[in-house]
Amino acid sequence: MVFNTGAALLDAIVLAVVSKEPEGTYGYKITQEVRQVIELSESTLYPVLRRLQKDECLEVYDMECAGRNRRYYKVTSRGWAQLQLYESEWRLYADKITGLFEGRVGV
Repeated sequence: MVFNTGAALLDAIVLAVVSKEPEGTYGYKITQEVRQVIELSESTLYPVLRRLQKDECLEVYDMECAGRNRRYYKVTSRGWAQLQLYESEWRLYADKITGLFEGRVGV
């Protein structure tokens, strides 16, 4: 994709992906789902996850899987509120950009 993905958009995408799994999901799966929308490396994803955890939008817990611990991420109530804000802001933003492309804005 030719457009840069800023921190707020990355946060919104990650929260949207994690929110699809009520019991939480793990890093590799998050990476795979995000990559269906934008190109993202694991080295980019984990700082986003840590930031969202620090901002109390995600909670983290470990669970054993095949003899190894796997770290899971789950959206908190604060994260749900932030996701709703991102979603409403995105819809306004996308509508304005689409309007511009379609000649409905700035004419």
